[in-house]
Amino acid sequence: MQDKASKRATMPKGTSIILDDRTLQSSYATLLPLLKPGMHVLDVGCGTGAITAGIADIVGEQGSATGIDSSEHLIAKGLEDQQDVPNLQLITADLYTWQPNRKYDVIVSARVLQWLNDPLAALLRFRELLVPGGHVSILDYNHTKLEWDPVPPASMLRFYEAFLQWRADAGMDNEIADNLPALFEKAGYRNIQSFNADEKYSRAEAGFTNKAAIWSKVAELRGPQVVEHGFITEAERLQAIEEYDAWTLQSAQSMTMKLKDIQACL
Repeated sequence: MQDKASKRATMPKGTSIILDDRTLQSSYATLLPLLKPGMHVLDVGCGTGAITAGIADIVGEQGSATGIDSSEHLIAKGLEDQQDVPNLQLITADLYTWQPNRKYDVIVSARVLQWLNDPLAALLRFRELLVPGGHVSILDYNHTKLEWDPVPPASMLRFYEAFLQWRADAGMDNEIADNLPALFEKAGYRNIQSFNADEKYSRAEAGFTNKAAIWSKVAELRGPQVVEHGFITEAERLQAIEEYDAWTLQSAQSMTMKLKDIQACL
């Protein structure tokens, strides 16, 4: 099961278009109060380092931000994009085997544990990498509570259900945002807090169409895997993209992705 999840979680080339749009302020604002100048922060599953670079800016030259990701092509792009950030380090690494030369004040992981079949193992590994009293912040979704207004085309609803089934088949938790507090407790963390971080987009806002189109991008980039493993047909995938794109342009009024930031300390 772990091998299956790992293979399915691998980010296909082209997915950086989603990651590059994110910033610390716009995509992980609940983390801001936790960060202080001089801190040493580890970002697990950093992608291209777009959020990690924002962390580096806040902790300043007396601190550091280190990002690790198992996707070599994402780290390569991040090293190019963020080359002017002096206190930022981006490394291709496996969380469970990587041996850094320091421990960290804060460990963060945004939208990553949803792709693991054993998120508890990750939380236990974070304990090993934290200084005494260090903090962890995990930002993640409950995909089962996604809200669209109005309801999108039936073809996209079919694809979305197939996508969730494909994830669940690999042992991934589609409701991880709501299950994380119990996992933190099981891993032995203290002062567990949950912060609402819902991503709500409405047509009245600039860039709404592009943001709502994330599921078209998922169908384009992840969809071939969903097809390959038999959860939907290629014709259904293509229909979902075409009809959903038209819906975002003509009918969509809002979309809310349910997101929580769970923070705790040793």
